[in-house]
Amino acid sequence: MDIIVLIKQVPDTTDVKLDPKTGSLIREGVESIINPDDRHALEAAVNLKEEKGGKVTVISMGPPQAIDAISEALGMGADEGILLSDKAFAGADTWATSFTLGKAIEKVGKYDLVICGRQAIDGDTAQIGPQVAEYLRVPQVTYVCGIEKVGRKKIVLKRRLEDGFERVQCPLPALLTVIKEVNVPRFPRLGGLIDACGEKANIKVWNAADIGAQTRDVGLEGSLTHVIKTFAPKFKRQGEILEGESKEVVNTLVDKLVENNLI
Repeated sequence: MDIIVLIKQVPDTTDVKLDPKTGSLIREGVESIINPDDRHALEAAVNLKEEKGGKVTVISMGPPQAIDAISEALGMGADEGILLSDKAFAGADTWATSFTLGKAIEKVGKYDLVICGRQAIDGDTAQIGPQVAEYLRVPQVTYVCGIEKVGRKKIVLKRRLEDGFERVQCPLPALLTVIKEVNVPRFPRLGGLIDACGEKANIKVWNAADIGAQTRDVGLEGSLTHVIKTFAPKFKRQGEILEGESKEVVNTLVDKLVENNLI
């Protein structure tokens, strides 16, 4: 079984701060990690490879330092990695990002499954997986919390709903987005990390020309949406102490709650 896993290197959100002048994320000095949901996607792929055989290919789009995330993925059991890195990719929205990833998957060629995390913690859009599936014209199953049965032509999955789950049978090839309930990701093997960081590491770096993409279709130029301004909301707390007889205080409190549409 040939599986492609889409991962993203993101800043550790416990340390993220906004530049008060530009409104952009301050990434300098902030630790970068593999997006948590994507770690579950990678674990699912490696588990399937160990059970069914085959190959796991990891694809990530980002700056040159994103190769660290791919190296960690190889240490967790992936067989090869592809970094999509080009100045032309900068500023991409979800549309342009999905187009770029889709072009890369087409260049890889044969695959049975594409697996990715539900969403990235730095954007929280949950749009990349579904948009890539639409680009590839393959069926998609989102919010996967369990992989129950995998055959040559179909897969049976558990999909999380608000009030339970549903069991879905889906033809292959297909794209899945997974949530954390699907598994517990393993730690990278030390030997695997050493190999992934060596000269013989099976990692390729592709630019826009390598995947046959025009610069007008990728990055900021190919994006359909543009962020005008990003800022951290300012909260100003106000307090008031009510004094008087108990009944009077309660009535005043109720009036104020009604006035502010809180009850």
